[in-house]
Amino acid sequence: MILRPKILLLGSYLFFGANAVETRSSDARPRGVGPECKNCAISFSHTLPSENFKDSIVSSDLTSSTVAKFYQKTASNTFTCISNPSIVIDYSKVNDDFCDCPDGSDEPGTSACSYLSPLSPPQYHPGPNSGSDSIDTSPALPGFYCKNKGHIPSYLRFESVNDGKCDYDLCCDGSDEWAAVGGISCPDKCKEIGKEFRKNEDIRLKALQGALKRRKELVVESQRLRQEVELRVAELETKIKAHEVKVHEAQTALTEVERRERMRVVRGDAAGKGGGKLGMLVNLAKSRVDELRSNLDKTKQQRDSMVSRVHELETILTALKTDYNPNFNDEGVKVAVRGWEDYAARETEDHWTEAEDRDLEAVMAEDTESNGVNWAEFSDAVADPDVEALYQVTSYLPSSLQTWISDSLASLRTFLEDNGVLPSSSSSSSGTESKAVTDAKKTLSDAERDLSGAQSDRTNHLEDLDKDYGPEGIFRALKDICISKDSGEYTYEMCFLGSTKQKPKKGGGHTNMGNFAGFDIEQVDEDLPVDGKGLGKGDRIVLKYENGQHCWNGPNRSVRVVLACAEKDEIWKVSESEKCVYRMEVGSAAVCQGTASGNKGNGERKDEL
Repeated sequence: MILRPKILLLGSYLFFGANAVETRSSDARPRGVGPECKNCAISFSHTLPSENFKDSIVSSDLTSSTVAKFYQKTASNTFTCISNPSIVIDYSKVNDDFCDCPDGSDEPGTSACSYLSPLSPPQYHPGPNSGSDSIDTSPALPGFYCKNKGHIPSYLRFESVNDGKCDYDLCCDGSDEWAAVGGISCPDKCKEIGKEFRKNEDIRLKALQGALKRRKELVVESQRLRQEVELRVAELETKIKAHEVKVHEAQTALTEVERRERMRVVRGDAAGKGGGKLGMLVNLAKSRVDELRSNLDKTKQQRDSMVSRVHELETILTALKTDYNPNFNDEGVKVAVRGWEDYAARETEDHWTEAEDRDLEAVMAEDTESNGVNWAEFSDAVADPDVEALYQVTSYLPSSLQTWISDSLASLRTFLEDNGVLPSSSSSSSGTESKAVTDAKKTLSDAERDLSGAQSDRTNHLEDLDKDYGPEGIFRALKDICISKDSGEYTYEMCFLGSTKQKPKKGGGHTNMGNFAGFDIEQVDEDLPVDGKGLGKGDRIVLKYENGQHCWNGPNRSVRVVLACAEKDEIWKVSESEKCVYRMEVGSAAVCQGTASGNKGNGERKDEL
């Protein structure tokens, strides 16, 4: 709920003091002049001639607490124009319904000087008592003062004085129609209006207290959520350091495993046996022979299957040729018989003997000592005696020297491989890397994956800490909380810092109206509805939602969500200011400011709760 802009209050509890002063000094002041007081709750008309009118009053430092002293009677029974002290008139001309002072200060209780406005052309010319051609025509008074005993004193614009209309919104005592123009009567209604106002004010203050309490809870929740993110970042920092250690250890282990594997190739014992180059060649040849034998066996099985199928087909066609009736006029049968006769008459060379089959079976038989190649004879061959002798000698050397020799041989092997002198160790006997190398690489890959995941999570959380969540980070507590409103054929949904959607009530796909893109500030100046669900006057926080679903023959949809103070998060109004550019008016406790008395800490006034 937001205060009505027709009555701008500094604090409803202050009006009793203003009335007290009014009672004591009302006889000493002309009609329309406010009391001489400080911190009085005085209301101004919401329909001043212009904004500059009120600005001119403030710039002249002539407020309700200072103008009363100018109307005190003097011994000479004269009145000095407030903004033009060189002009002095007889006191009897005050409120005589004729504008004698160029600043209108002599007519505080009539509408005689209501034409004075920055928007009106000059109409005053210095009289014989001016004493100078330099005059100030800026309005010196804030308006017609309404005592409003039992309610809030206020100022009414001079145009409304004696206009034949009761302005109870500002002059509930009816004092603005003191001349009873046209026979109008405006009885005093301040008692009833004041009672209703105080009732509504109590409701407003309770709603404000609830909204401020809700805002405080949101601030606490947002701080808690931020602390959770900060703690998560600290945990990830610890995990990242641990993962970095694991990656380093895995890299070291892989390097050591690869070094050992290279040394096994140099020594010729990659398979746990000797043989050197001959052992490598034997392993390659055996692997190739086993592969060819497997493929040959598969081909023989396919041949036998095809032979069986061909034999079955020939049997069927032979029976057809023997049993069919030549006198039966079936052209399809005759064509099949003639085709079979031609097929059977052709000579082919696809026959093989039993001896050939026995030879094929012998080729496919496993190699043993008595059949085929005796691979064990070559696999058990002794390694190069020079190389073997070298490693037998190194076994008597200190461990540090043994390591140096092994590393030197490995480096030499790598150099020779890089320069094409020796084949690469990747072309080992099995054609693939050993299980030890595979396991070491997998361990390293897993460690690097865990490290990358932790670093990515840390980056996301750090970006979240740097993200703008509004004043005091309060919108962190509302992030992705959604509210909706039915309007016409659609239901509109807005998720804080998320997305906005348009959902048809009759079914169908949802339309993305935009995703959150940032904050903005918008100056608003609107009258409020009776229920107070509106934007009021002042600066308002705006949530910008952009890059929504593309509009046919138009731009991408976008939404400006203008926020005002309210105890409950709710969408008040949805409108389309131009094609596919939407505007939502939303109430939320997140944007409430000030205290339960309605005053901000720095004294700046806003039309919010």
